[in-house]
Amino acid sequence: MSAALEASVALTLEEGFGLDADLAIEAGETTVVVGPNGAGKTTLLRALAGLRPIDKGYIRVDGVVLDDPDERVFLAPEQRPIGMVFQDGLLFPTLDARANIAFGLRARGAKKSDAERIASDWLARVGLTQVAQRKPRALSGGEAQRVALARALAPSPRVLLLDEPLSALDAATRVDMRRTLRDHLGAYHGVRVMVTHDPLEALTLGDRIVVLEDGRVTQTGAPDEIRARPASAYVALLLGTNVVRGSCESTEVFRTEAGVALSIAIDQIVEGAAVAVVEPSAITLFTEQPHMSARNTWETVVTDVDHEPARVRVRLGAPTPLLADVTHAAAAELSLGPGARVWCAVKATAIAVHPR
Repeated sequence: MSAALEASVALTLEEGFGLDADLAIEAGETTVVVGPNGAGKTTLLRALAGLRPIDKGYIRVDGVVLDDPDERVFLAPEQRPIGMVFQDGLLFPTLDARANIAFGLRARGAKKSDAERIASDWLARVGLTQVAQRKPRALSGGEAQRVALARALAPSPRVLLLDEPLSALDAATRVDMRRTLRDHLGAYHGVRVMVTHDPLEALTLGDRIVVLEDGRVTQTGAPDEIRARPASAYVALLLGTNVVRGSCESTEVFRTEAGVALSIAIDQIVEGAAVAVVEPSAITLFTEQPHMSARNTWETVVTDVDHEPARVRVRLGAPTPLLADVTHAAAAELSLGPGARVWCAVKATAIAVHPR
């Protein structure tokens, strides 16, 4: 059985950027697309929505071709069974909340009375009946995004696209809107594709994560799979873990590309090129060389320190750049700051090695 959304998107923009990405997503599945700035995430969504024709490939929903340059097929955005929520909502400023939601229905041929009735129902679903006659400028950021979500879902699309729908909101509103989004995505049975830079959103909202780097899909899998085996330094940093490239030697040793030898558990040995994954919480820091059971100890320098509510994230430099998590009390006791010299210790059993 084919996926509800099948796409092979290839295009080149004026600045020479090339996007070449394949997707196959089932109905009822939320796929979260992540990647660095400029990787092509928004361009991919715009292509799926019909806002940017592709140069080569195809886009199909439920087997129906929406875009295929070779066959000279291109459906306009309003003809596609696709709804889209933009980063800043992009509500029509001259229309009130109910009219904004009704717009997509009217564009697809619904009678005015039917469109207004459905729009009112959606305002109730997102808890905004009281703002039906307010225009976008009178809405808060969270209210505007709820209206944008309702506008996208009201026509019952087969595919819902969300381009960083929470990024423009303040922290408190983002938490509330994330809960709303989770509830509505769970109740929506079509294909969901969401772009985000937020690892928490990727891990909590996604059934599957697609990593896009330099216009290419470099990794795809369930959140737990991606976190356990990040394929690039970008993914490791995004998800808050460490990935070190290197290779396994004949003994119980993983040697990094920088030449650092790390002891690993005997059941972790793989042949040839590999990556070692180390959780930041598994790295212990000391001001002097430790005398303990951990077989991996080395001296390094602190390059940066981020004080977060639940932890202090420490960035370590050569010979093996890593992230380490410590408590606020430990950070104060160790006098951690950029330029501080510390000793690291990692147990062999805390290093997970995978082939690459």
